[in-house]
Amino acid sequence: MTVDTDTSSASESLRQTRTYGKVRCHNPSCMGRLEPAPGSEQIACPTCGMTYRLFWVTPELPRIRGPVWDVNRKLAETTLARKTGTSADKSK
Repeated sequence: MTVDTDTSSASESLRQTRTYGKVRCHNPSCMGRLEPAPGSEQIACPTCGMTYRLFWVTPELPRIRGPVWDVNRKLAETTLARKTGTSADKSK
């Protein structure tokens, strides 16, 4: 049996698709790729509007630390109000 040296293993082919310097939106209905500016502390998804805090493992490698609760809570309230047809104002 001959060894096929022209093909790559599964892990080698996955390595070619890796993107450094980008993170994925953690919104399950979005999952878009986000490319933060180097050293930035927050990033907002242009697709769904969710905002995340960032942690930089290295100057080139960002990770999502968690959501920015104030922004995401307001986004969730307005979306719920739009879907139910009620006002998002709590003063009423």
